[in-house]
Amino acid sequence: MTRSEPAARPSLPCGPDELRSLFLFAKLSQEQLNWLCEHGRVEHFDTGPVYTEGDPASCFFVLMEGSLVISRRIGSEDVEVNRTSERGVYAGAWRAYLGDRVPQRYDSSLRVLAPSRFFVLDADRFAQLIQEWFPMALHLLEGLFFGIQNVQQAVGQRERLLALGALSAGLTHELNNPAAAAVRATSSLRDRVAGMRRKLGTIAAGPYDRLALETLIRIQEDAVEHVSKAPALSPMQAADREDELADWLDEHGIADGWELAPTFVQAGLDVDWLATVTDALDPGIREGALRWLNYTLETELLMNEIEDSTTRVSTLVAAAKQYSQMDRAPHSTVDVHELLDSTLLMMGRKFGKSITLVKDYDRSLPAIPAYAAELNQVWTNLIDNAVAAMPDGGTLSIRTGLVGDRLLVEIADTGSGIAPEVQGRIFEPFFTTKAFGEGTGLGLDISWRIVVNKHRGDLRVESRPGDTRFQVLLPLASPPPES
Repeated sequence: MTRSEPAARPSLPCGPDELRSLFLFAKLSQEQLNWLCEHGRVEHFDTGPVYTEGDPASCFFVLMEGSLVISRRIGSEDVEVNRTSERGVYAGAWRAYLGDRVPQRYDSSLRVLAPSRFFVLDADRFAQLIQEWFPMALHLLEGLFFGIQNVQQAVGQRERLLALGALSAGLTHELNNPAAAAVRATSSLRDRVAGMRRKLGTIAAGPYDRLALETLIRIQEDAVEHVSKAPALSPMQAADREDELADWLDEHGIADGWELAPTFVQAGLDVDWLATVTDALDPGIREGALRWLNYTLETELLMNEIEDSTTRVSTLVAAAKQYSQMDRAPHSTVDVHELLDSTLLMMGRKFGKSITLVKDYDRSLPAIPAYAAELNQVWTNLIDNAVAAMPDGGTLSIRTGLVGDRLLVEIADTGSGIAPEVQGRIFEPFFTTKAFGEGTGLGLDISWRIVVNKHRGDLRVESRPGDTRFQVLLPLASPPPES
């Protein structure tokens, strides 16, 4: 039994004239004031709690004398939202008129700072009052409440669909590049294999003894091994080596050496290697052997390109699955770093070359119980806002760590920052600083609901020009079921 239930304490005298002195009841008729005293009661509360957030909303309270504090649970903390001594302030079961269509639970906690008196009306009596005394107002309030709720759901769904559409377009583009590269490489590979068959026929018909063939095969294997160890060269370095190799080939009687040089350089071969190889070959077969070797290297390089492209496709598909959590239960134990990386991979096309990504992960952090797909939506919203705040480029930093008994994910940018006068409003539904048509104002509101309401965590922001940080704090233990 809660402290707000009727049997919790004896009732005090209720005077219609005192009720009329409260702003909430000032316009009521004498008959209505008498009805309130008949069906309600006045109760005295000592310093301490009156009701607790989440408990069944059984009573409607109006402060007659004293001082109160209203607080809401955010993460692991009780955050004060109102402190007042103003007579007539009300709280409690104010949504009772909506009946079973909404959960009838206290959405905050109420405590008194000093001995206080309240006018108390049971929830069902409050609902009766609204329905019988203010029938038109009832319809207006119902329409307003459910209308806002429906608009938020519809626009929230639209926000998610827009984000999904943008990510899908980016993913399609990212998949198309490696897929097209694999198709091109496969077509080129077919030509190179055909060329190798012709060269092999020429070699078989040529003046090659067994020892020469064994030497060719050994050279081929050595060249293929070089491909796997080829260094990464800048365009300038590659051009210099190609010129050096082309000149060397021309000096040693290999016609059109400039055609062979790019492949040899890409495979990691240099002049010293070619000199060693040609010394081991009979002068009469050197040119044919080098051209056959060129086909071998081109084939190996093309196969590497196909492997890289298909691996990229596979990685992107795996990231899409990880991002959507399509093959996992809605609530599971997850590694936040996997979620962050999959989101970054999905959004990589938005960064461009002007934004530098810095990741500072604490890999010792444990996996946590969470709604993974919805956390990915939070990362998407925060990263998208960070990128939008840096139209001329900057640094996007993502850091993880441990703060007390909660896991921290911090997403920071070096943009212009959030003006101090609007920082307190950025989590409000439909509030946006973007130009008309560029944002719905629900991204941060949705993120707040996912982090705070669904995960019992906390979402904070610190901002000044050149340094804006959104901090998501998530409990390491499983949060209570969502109400």
